[in-house]
Amino acid sequence: MAPSNRPRNGPPWRGQLYDILFETDVHVGARVFDILLILIILASVLVVMLDSVESIEARHGFALHILEWVFTVLFTIEYAARMASVQSKRRYALSFFGIIDLLSIIPTYLSLILYDTRFLVIIRVLRVLRVFRVLKLVRFLGEARVLGRALAASRFRIIVFLITVVTMVVILGSFMYLIEGPAAGFTSIPVAVYWAVVTLTTVGFGDITPITAVGQFLAAIIMLLGYGLIAVPTGIVSVELAHAAHAARGPAGVRDRVCSGCRSGGHDEDARFCKTCGGTVVDVGGE
Repeated sequence: MAPSNRPRNGPPWRGQLYDILFETDVHVGARVFDILLILIILASVLVVMLDSVESIEARHGFALHILEWVFTVLFTIEYAARMASVQSKRRYALSFFGIIDLLSIIPTYLSLILYDTRFLVIIRVLRVLRVFRVLKLVRFLGEARVLGRALAASRFRIIVFLITVVTMVVILGSFMYLIEGPAAGFTSIPVAVYWAVVTLTTVGFGDITPITAVGQFLAAIIMLLGYGLIAVPTGIVSVELAHAAHAARGPAGVRDRVCSGCRSGGHDEDARFCKTCGGTVVDVGGE
């Protein structure tokens, strides 16, 4: 566990401010603050979204811009307060939430010199991830780590799969260019490869379609291949996910058998009663 970033010296208000801004689990005021902060974040994201609608911007653009600056000033004050309250400013500034907090206020200031960069403040929605801490959902992050390990373990097989798919669409797209030609909309090999990607992924926009019998037959083959290819990465990740979940639980055996009474471990695999207190031995993590 990382050491606390709570200030160890300085005036008392720094510690009190830190508790309100960071200690959701132990400080009631911090919990209330985080809930209000999330509501303000959602409101600011809504303002940005409404500002991108032309009809709404035409009627209420000035009010929306004022609201955006109000939110930006509030978030700026909050960021400054967080920086002032922590022991290590560098540690907070380089943390995930520290970077997101900073990025959520920069676009509005940049909009003074760069047109429409204010819409980049939509990144504020990432700050709602604080809800995991507020609602005590951090336990689910363990499951996210299992999924991350599964994806990392299968990355090379997925890369090989993607290279195979890219090779297929280049070859199939080239064939379709030769079969159909510009008359059917296949004006170049890149355009034909785009069509092959759209068809193989079963999206099928319909902006380009083959008109000859041979081209339609090839298109049907590509569509059927697409359905088969969808299952490949799913199977790869599923296998690795099962392995990662098994590793997270731990192998079956001695260290997974504990006493239901005194909770002592180290029992033999076939033990039924605790060698310390005589209580019943149960499995807690093995298979």
